[in-house]
Amino acid sequence: MQVRPEHLWFPTPCPDWTVRGLLRHIVSENEGFAAAARDGSAPVQTWTGGRLGDNPAGAYRRSNVRVAEAFADGGALDQPMEVREFGTFPRRVALTFRQLDCVVHAWDLARAIDTPYDPPQDMVEMALTLARRIPDTEASRGPGAAFERSLKVPGDATDLATLLALLGRNPDWISPLD
Repeated sequence: MQVRPEHLWFPTPCPDWTVRGLLRHIVSENEGFAAAARDGSAPVQTWTGGRLGDNPAGAYRRSNVRVAEAFADGGALDQPMEVREFGTFPRRVALTFRQLDCVVHAWDLARAIDTPYDPPQDMVEMALTLARRIPDTEASRGPGAAFERSLKVPGDATDLATLLALLGRNPDWISPLD
């Protein structure tokens, strides 16, 4: 992970989060997905209670290991699991939700700390396919929701730029610290 201690208070494209807040969100989501994959569901406190302590990079790595271990039994991908308030899905579908979140939040972090980001095209395509299915209504998007309202992008935008805009991010976002 390229995030350094001095980056933790940098703003991110997610208007409510600094880099530290975004890392805490990622750790929380990893812990929620891991618990729900193991147990079928997880209490809301697991989905939101991730702790970074004095070693955010270590907390991030540990939470990634938990998710990988929880989904390691590939033969159980059709088993149902509850994903927060979004409902119950086969584990294979839940993994696509996690992948979408990871692709987009990795961009958020890269943009915040001004480092290049070039995700694998197949991951972007999968995330874009899912993002196109997420309703874009006032009732389901905006402040306090998982995603902001979508933004317009030019017709010749890259798949990554289109994905970001579909989830309410400005693909041209630049940190105000730059």
